[in-house]
Amino acid sequence: MRAVGVVAEYNPFHNGHAYHLTMARQVADADVVIAVMSGNFVQRGEAAIFDKWARADQALHHGADVVIELPFHWAVQPAHLFAQGALTLLAALQIPTMVFGAEHPQVDFTALAEQSVNDTRAFKRFDQTYATLFNAQLEAKTGFRLDQPNDILSFSYAMANQQLKRPLVLMPIQRLGADYHEQVLSQQQFASATAVRKAMLTPTDQTVRQLADLVPKQTLASFSQQPAIAGWTPQLWHLLRHTLVVTPVTELANVYQMSEGLEYRLKAAAEENDTWPDFLTAIKTKRYTYSRLLRVCLYTVMHATTAEMVPGQSEYLRLLGFTSAGQRWLNEAKKRFMFPLITRFDRKLKQTTLNLDYRAGTVYEMLTGQAQDFRHNPLRVVTK
Repeated sequence: MRAVGVVAEYNPFHNGHAYHLTMARQVADADVVIAVMSGNFVQRGEAAIFDKWARADQALHHGADVVIELPFHWAVQPAHLFAQGALTLLAALQIPTMVFGAEHPQVDFTALAEQSVNDTRAFKRFDQTYATLFNAQLEAKTGFRLDQPNDILSFSYAMANQQLKRPLVLMPIQRLGADYHEQVLSQQQFASATAVRKAMLTPTDQTVRQLADLVPKQTLASFSQQPAIAGWTPQLWHLLRHTLVVTPVTELANVYQMSEGLEYRLKAAAEENDTWPDFLTAIKTKRYTYSRLLRVCLYTVMHATTAEMVPGQSEYLRLLGFTSAGQRWLNEAKKRFMFPLITRFDRKLKQTTLNLDYRAGTVYEMLTGQAQDFRHNPLRVVTK
């Protein structure tokens, strides 16, 4: 069976994602589509609107055949490490081709990555973010400016692909519909995930009717069956504030990416501000993007250390679900996998390989009441 890979967060799954899966199958002439999907927390450093099981179920009902979880230590990272983790898992699955959406699919991202030379001297400045400095350098060297989210990820995939012993074939397709950051539900077929999340978090009769045309039925089912949660709920903020207030600065310094004295800034802000918005305002500087700060805050809640987050620890393939076709492919392909396939979460894995994912799942369960790892086997969706 011919397989094609995709990478996604499905936060939540909408019509644009269904289109992506359909096109991936078509352009790669594939029998099955294998999705590597972020778990309960996503790249920006926020909780996903629905848990990983609901989002995997949405994908399996609308075009994906196998869903593999992108572990926390890869999923909650800047674009280049997020891409590295996703490509690492696809390569371990022996997937030959990856299809992804881009704002400018005509750009040869592989050639662009080959032209890019990372001169670290440019990043010693503290008046601008790393992303701004890197983009300026890339534009100066190549003439192309990365200022669209999916183009940035596309470039990151190309950079990560160069590091593989057996690179994948990368196939970009045109991203359709509303702008990535559009806040309002589109009248078109494809709305932005941002607008869909906003509509689900503050629903009205009108937006609920609109959602019926913008998301597949399984996403609507999730919306009706479990609460949609904001990226940073009041409960998550309280967990963070408690951690920052009671933990000594010397211990906070061990948190991943807690560099350049951030531990002092975050601790002082937590002691002096009662609300999440005020806290965010207090910690923001020109040096760090909000995404970077959100990720550091989430690492703090999880007590995620550098040793747990940097590349090099044990890698694995956590199976979240499969269709009938996906099961046939797994039976055929699993002997070739380069990492162990994990289908059941047990106490030994909780204490070792999956400990960080376990902590993330437990925190998400505390926020939502939705049962996580120990009470879940991989989803099975019966298809023709």
